[in-house]
Amino acid sequence: MAAPQTARRVQRYDTASLLAVAVRVFTERGYDGTSMEDLARAAGVSKSSIYHHVDGKEHLLHLALERALDPLFAVLEEPAATQGPALARLEHVLRREVEVLVAELPYVTLLLRVRGNTETERWALQRRRDFDAAVAALAARAAQEGDLRADLDPALVTRLVFGMINSVVEWYRPKSARGGGAGSRAETDGLADAVLALALDGLRAR
Repeated sequence: MAAPQTARRVQRYDTASLLAVAVRVFTERGYDGTSMEDLARAAGVSKSSIYHHVDGKEHLLHLALERALDPLFAVLEEPAATQGPALARLEHVLRREVEVLVAELPYVTLLLRVRGNTETERWALQRRRDFDAAVAALAARAAQEGDLRADLDPALVTRLVFGMINSVVEWYRPKSARGGGAGSRAETDGLADAVLALALDGLRAR
């Protein structure tokens, strides 16, 4: 009788592992199309077990979106993002954004698919707008300093660059971690180098 009891103990979920399951199901089915029953079934636990860790479905969504957003805003506070010429700061932020995307790929993927149907989704969308505005301000500053083209709207530039970066979630799968984890450092650096070359070479002042 000991073996089944041991197996059940191994299958118990903590908040982090439940969150990973929820992100996968939310992404596959859509947040609105996912029920607590769906989450319990995917995790192999009862609904009451989930409520032991979180308040409900929207709480899981909030935790997942925080995991995508918090590292992005932390980038804006890094020394290389706050000191020196604006272009160098912008390059640092964009490079680090790619790194965050790779490191938190399932969570960023979910972030990019929210539509604002709940309070948590609207909060996340506002946070994304705040981040975009901070990066647009860096682009505007770089143009004022003569390092980026001044004939382009910084807000438009930011949207186009982010559009390219964010599209990575649709096709990128780390070669070294097909199960959804982060890829190698060299792989991430290569991806970031390509993004920066494509995004900034045409924007630099001539």
